[in-house]
Amino acid sequence: MSDCYDTGMKTRRQVLGDAHVARAEAAKTDFDTPFQNLITNAAWGTVWASDGITRRERSMLTLALLAAAGNWDEIPMHIRATTRTGATKQDVQEVFQHVAIYCGVPKANHALKIAKQTYAEMEEAE
Repeated sequence: MSDCYDTGMKTRRQVLGDAHVARAEAAKTDFDTPFQNLITNAAWGTVWASDGITRRERSMLTLALLAAAGNWDEIPMHIRATTRTGATKQDVQEVFQHVAIYCGVPKANHALKIAKQTYAEMEEAE
């Protein structure tokens, strides 16, 4: 594999955690391996590995974009990642308020509902 892929895997593990990445890797098939390689290289090896902004800022930006685009299934994973990126619950509240103003209250409301449920699950697991 390439240096970018190796950097991507390292970054992915740092942000999402070893357990998440191990589950994702174990679930890979021949069908989705090319896609998994693409996101490991592009998203994790390039965008998330950049030091242009902090991981906290990148985490907040990602949550805002996911909510704005209605990519609900990805929000819990990135809420869980906040424990490693440094984005706080207050940061997440602020992010979704921003989404409400610029992208719509229903999207922000749904994202807050998902975040609230995910935080509750995280607290139960402790």
